[in-house]
Amino acid sequence: MKTTSFWKSGHTPTLFAAFLYFDLNFMVWVLLGPLAVQISKDLGLSAAQKGLMVATPLLAGALLRIVMGVLVDHLKPKKAGVIGQVVVLGSLCWAWLGHLQNYGSLLALGMLLGTAGASFAVALPLASRWYPPEHQGTALGIAGAGNSGTAFAALFAPSLAIALGWQNVFGLCLVPVGIAFAVYLLFAKDAPSAPSAKPLADYLQVLKDKDAWWFMFFYSVTFGGFSGLASSLTIYFNMQYGLPAATAGYFTAACVFAGSMVRPLGGRLADRAGGITALSLMYAVAASALFIASLGLQSAIAAVCVFVLAMLALGAGNGAVFQLVPQRFRDEIGVMTGLVGMAGGVGGFYLASSLGYSKQLTGSYQFGLTMFAALAAAALLALTMVKARWCATWGSAAMASARI
Repeated sequence: MKTTSFWKSGHTPTLFAAFLYFDLNFMVWVLLGPLAVQISKDLGLSAAQKGLMVATPLLAGALLRIVMGVLVDHLKPKKAGVIGQVVVLGSLCWAWLGHLQNYGSLLALGMLLGTAGASFAVALPLASRWYPPEHQGTALGIAGAGNSGTAFAALFAPSLAIALGWQNVFGLCLVPVGIAFAVYLLFAKDAPSAPSAKPLADYLQVLKDKDAWWFMFFYSVTFGGFSGLASSLTIYFNMQYGLPAATAGYFTAACVFAGSMVRPLGGRLADRAGGITALSLMYAVAASALFIASLGLQSAIAAVCVFVLAMLALGAGNGAVFQLVPQRFRDEIGVMTGLVGMAGGVGGFYLASSLGYSKQLTGSYQFGLTMFAALAAAALLALTMVKARWCATWGSAAMASARI
C-alpha cells in the first residue's frame, strides 16, 4: 500500500500531537530508573528497594490506565488527556520543590508519576479513531513510538543529575513537558466518528470475552519487557559491569531507542504480513535474546548488543499487538487500550521488581531474566494456539479489511 494513502487517510496534526504527548509523558514515567544510581547513593537503598522504586511508577501507571481508558470513552480523548497532563505537571513541581529525603516519599512520587504512564490510554485512542482498519498498525505504531521518551530519560537524566542534583532534574522536565502540552492543546482533535459513551458496567463486559485476556497477556510480555528493561537497565549496567551512572544511562538509551523507534515498523509489518505472523516472530527473537542475556555475558558491549536485539523484538511486538486490538475491539478501543495497557504496565512492574529481588536474593540477575524469557516463550505458544480460531472468526476476509 502506498505511503501517501496512509497520510491522506487520517488527521496528521492529531497523530503528531499524540506522539509528542506520549513521548514526553513516557520520559517522565520512567525517570526514577535513570536517576536510581544517584538516588540510591544518597539514601542508601538496597537492590530490592531500588527495584521496587523504579517499578512503582509502572504499576501505578498500569492501574491508572483503566481510569484513563474510561475517561477517554466518557469525555473523549483530548479532554481526558488534559486532565492527566495537569496531574503530571503538578507531580513534577512537587518532586522539584518538595523534600524527597526518604524511601517512602520516593514511592509516593512513583505513584504520582504513574499518571504519565496512563497517557498511553489517551494517545492511542486519539490517533486510532482517525484511521481505517488497514492503517491501524502504522498509525498506532507512529503514535506508540512515543516510547522513545524513555530513551531521553536514560540519555540525559544521569548526567544532569550529576551536574545539577537529581531533584532538579524534575524541574527541568517541566519545560519540555509544558511545550508538548501546548502542542497537544493546539493541534490534537477528537475524531468525529468516536463511539458514544456507555455505562461503566458495559465496559467491564469485555472482560467476559477471552480474547481480551489474551491481548492483555500478549501485551504484558511485549510492553512489560520494554518498560521493565527501560526502567532497570541503568541499574543493571551499573551493578553488573560497574559502569558509571552516565555511561550506564548511555548504554540504556541505546537499547531503549532501538525498541521505541522500531514500533512503527512493527505496526507496518503487521499491516503487511499480518499481526499474528509479525508477533510470533518477535516473541521468538525476544525469548532467545533474554535467555542469552540471563547467562551473564562477560562484556558490557556484548550485553548491550543482546539487549538491543531483545528491545527491537519487544518494541516491534508492541506495534503488532496494537495492529490486532482495534480490529477485534474497535467499538471498545478506549477501554481495551486501558485494559491492555494496564497489563503491559503490570508486566513492566513484575520485570523491574523481580530483577531487584533476584539480585538481592541470589546475587545475580539471572533468575529474573530467565523467567521473563520463559514468559515470552509461553506467549509464542499461546499465540499459536489461538491463531486458527482468530483467523476463522473476526480475522476472516469476510469480517476484516486488514490482515491479521
